[in-house]
Amino acid sequence: MKIIKGRKVILSIVSLVLGFMVAFSYNLTKQKQREVTLVNQTWDREYEHREQLIEQEKVNRKLSQELRKKQAQVTDIEKDLSQEKESSFKLAKEAKQYRMFLGKIKVKGPGITVTLADGTAGKVDDNINDYLVHEQHVFKVINELYISGAAAVAVNGQRLNHDSYIVCNGPVITVDGQQYPAPFVITAIGDANVLEASLNLAGGVKDQLVNENIIFTILKQNEVEMEPVYNS
Repeated sequence: MKIIKGRKVILSIVSLVLGFMVAFSYNLTKQKQREVTLVNQTWDREYEHREQLIEQEKVNRKLSQELRKKQAQVTDIEKDLSQEKESSFKLAKEAKQYRMFLGKIKVKGPGITVTLADGTAGKVDDNINDYLVHEQHVFKVINELYISGAAAVAVNGQRLNHDSYIVCNGPVITVDGQQYPAPFVITAIGDANVLEASLNLAGGVKDQLVNENIIFTILKQNEVEMEPVYNS
């Protein structure tokens, strides 16, 4: 009888231990499953985030390419506008120069005044014509002034234009129908230093006219003003 009771006690203990082990194993398995599930969820989120990051990088690269393309287009447009602006500026400048040459607009600026006066005969029997200012003398000065960049030229206040004419008639010259006696004052607007230097070149216009008995003087002007030839 005692043996049977002892076996029951042992069996109860074994059953209790087995029950505990089963319960422990079940709980351990559930915990591991939760951990695995958590790990899987974490990995899924990381994978999703990586996919989103990769997709976003693709979008960024595409946007960057589009941005560079747009920037290139803007640069081309700015270049075209700059060229058009430069072209318009050149056309406006050329138009202004052409109108100045035609004498259509009033002009003012620094320049020089060249005075050509008749020389004095050294001997009684000298030919007086060899000491007078002639049209070719005036032409030489005017041509040199234009070549040197004069924007406008006037003779005794008579402004010249593209179809002006100068004719010598004894002691006077006629400029566009207006007669003027000597001395002849030729006024030019432009860089005074350049205009003066061009006339004073060795063997240049001044030397030639002085050798032909013409009294030649140059005066720089801070500002010269010329009215238009025709009102328009």
